[in-house]
Amino acid sequence: MASSGDIQVKELDKRASGQAFEVILSPSAPDAKGEFPLSTPKKKDVTLDEIQKKLEAAEERRKSHEAELLKQLEEKRRHEKEVLQKAMEENNNFSKMAEEKLNQKMEANKENKAARMAEMSEKFKEKDKKLEEVRQKKETKEDEN
Repeated sequence: MASSGDIQVKELDKRASGQAFEVILSPSAPDAKGEFPLSTPKKKDVTLDEIQKKLEAAEERRKSHEAELLKQLEEKRRHEKEVLQKAMEENNNFSKMAEEKLNQKMEANKENKAARMAEMSEKFKEKDKKLEEVRQKKETKEDEN
């Protein structure tokens, strides 16, 4: 057991997880008064020049902080503009590609239609030839009879 002035410390247990202590405060004498300082510690006298320097430093910190915020906002705006511009470019590119594909499809359809029309025209010409041949054969048979 250890004692120091009005405090006694008694070790209770030693364990693997730690130690346990009992702290005993001895009763103080009824007529004893606590030792309190009668006066507050003297504050350092602050001069007007020091106050002015502190105010200037605070103003400088405020301005620096404000400038940093403005810089961050400007950077954010610049980034937003870049993103918008990139989106517009991609949209324009997409529109151009879609228009080109549509024009290609329309051109292919035109060519296919023209080819089908030419094919049909050729078939009709062949039918006309066959019809003409059949008429001529029929006429020659009628003339022979």
